[in-house]
Amino acid sequence: MGRLVVVSNRVADPRKPASGGLAVAVGQALEASGGLWFGWSGKVVDNGTPGEGDLHLHQAGKVQLATVDLSRDDHHSYYLGYSNGVLWPVFHYRVDLADFDAGFIGGYRRVNQMLAQKLASLLRPDDILWVHDYHLIPMAAALRAMGCQQRIGFFLHIPLPPPLILATIPHHEWLVRSLFAYDLVGFQTKADVAHFSSYVGTEISADVLGEHEFRAYGKTLQVQAFPIGIDVDELAALAAGPESQAMEEQMRTEYSRRRVLLGVERMDYSKGLPQRFKAFRLLLQNYPENLGRATLIQIAAPSREAVDAYATLRQELESLSGAINSEFGQLDWMPMRSIHRNVARKRLPGLYRAAAVALVTPLRDGMNLVAKEFVAAQDPEDPGVLVLSRFAGAAEQMHEALLVNPYDTAQTAETIQLALQMPLAERQRRHQALLRGVREEDVHWWRQQFLHALAATQP
Repeated sequence: MGRLVVVSNRVADPRKPASGGLAVAVGQALEASGGLWFGWSGKVVDNGTPGEGDLHLHQAGKVQLATVDLSRDDHHSYYLGYSNGVLWPVFHYRVDLADFDAGFIGGYRRVNQMLAQKLASLLRPDDILWVHDYHLIPMAAALRAMGCQQRIGFFLHIPLPPPLILATIPHHEWLVRSLFAYDLVGFQTKADVAHFSSYVGTEISADVLGEHEFRAYGKTLQVQAFPIGIDVDELAALAAGPESQAMEEQMRTEYSRRRVLLGVERMDYSKGLPQRFKAFRLLLQNYPENLGRATLIQIAAPSREAVDAYATLRQELESLSGAINSEFGQLDWMPMRSIHRNVARKRLPGLYRAAAVALVTPLRDGMNLVAKEFVAAQDPEDPGVLVLSRFAGAAEQMHEALLVNPYDTAQTAETIQLALQMPLAERQRRHQALLRGVREEDVHWWRQQFLHALAATQP
């Protein structure tokens, strides 16, 4: 196989710790084989010209990093406007939050075209290209228009919505047509593949050539589910490190008389945080034996704070947590601790191990690697319990978790109570099965499955 070229919206040095699922997985893929990682530098140039950007090259071990700056106008339309103001909410079923400003799609096309031009100058004939996520859906079409013949695969890290929701996006057919410029498109779940199959069958009358093969616009496309995993051994090494152990010891000392419920995610309306807080309130109301004994610690890292919907969400969460603490708090116990900042990745395993229950309850999520990290970090002799939304992609694999409908806060509260009361033998049985699945379908399996399938496509 030729050189691996990874293309993603953001680029990170694979030698440094990363917190996002994409950054961790892609970094490990490149560290294993070497190659090129291309994307936006993260830098916004105030006086930059739209459709233009400086290219920067940097060597990071075996990996060459190639990044491009964005002008202020391009960042506004491509990143904030179309990627995160249109695609993100619609793909997470929140059409009500989408801003279909006609100007955004022009910036989205323009930036993808510009990035493709910069990338094309760096490519070799035998390269294998792996493009990631919703920011870069048109990348292959732009490269093909420049004459690129290399194999190109695409992986969508977020969910693909059902056809009628996808069709709310103006120019939705153009987006799907862009996917047919790839040789292989990977989704997180079988449900996403089913949504794609339904869309191309009803909206564009594509020919179904096989279970995973479609033909439209004169092109043949392979489509499969490749659920992303984690590096279990890397997480185990972090758990054995001093930062993690110090965190676990601190948590067990501070909460020696409490049961810790833990949530860890970015501050995002897709994560179901208001519903989770309300379910916790019902837990305290309906099961008063938890008063003074159960504490919810919610880590909600800052995310896209310039977007109005996120500022509104933060205000709602602060109001809810304040009301819960005011209603149920005691002199020596506050039921909720809501923390709006990042926790260092080296400390996270210790936090996971100290928790009796993990609450991973998004309204919609492509996969959710926190669920898998929590399982991998547990003490097998005394593991915590995973409460998982049925609307997280991880639910397709993690059947032994306690699955909930996060919209049903009463049912979620009941399930949390079951988790808190679960006998040790059942906790061990569920954890063993979950850990086996997390190990078998880890990040290395994910990478190998995708790249093997891409290499097998017809050029």
